[in-house]
Amino acid sequence: MSAASAWPGCGGVGPLTATALVAAVGNAQRFKNGRELSAYLGLVPRQHSSGGKTVLLGITKRGDRYLRTLLIHGARSALRQCKLEGDARSRWMARISAARGPNVAAVAMANKNARILWALLSRGDRYRSSRVLTPAVLRPGSPPPVERARGAKLRVAND
Repeated sequence: MSAASAWPGCGGVGPLTATALVAAVGNAQRFKNGRELSAYLGLVPRQHSSGGKTVLLGITKRGDRYLRTLLIHGARSALRQCKLEGDARSRWMARISAARGPNVAAVAMANKNARILWALLSRGDRYRSSRVLTPAVLRPGSPPPVERARGAKLRVAND
């Protein structure tokens, strides 16, 4: 299975990002989990913790700068499209964006994409979207939309 064909529906990840990830990482199984891959790419927050008090700072910016940039820009693109969709992932992105701002939301989405991509690469699986395409909701007893359109009278404006 090629790298780009494994996740054609994953928001914010295209063929360029997919092949760059495979080229940079190689074997994804060398990472124990998705968080290790995210840390390798510099997408996790830096921690300064002491005495039970956890302080999370900005992202660490370690690792492959080019791949991190591709993931973040892809996440920005997906963030712009999330207003048009109503699935759970889009609602999560909109909630993070409203609470923390668009830049933090883009990095959070890039982090999530990196973890998803690790799971896909390490298991050799394909991306399965949770989006459910449902038909338009009609009121009980109403005719189908085509019959409604044909039955409607054409109104002509008289000038």
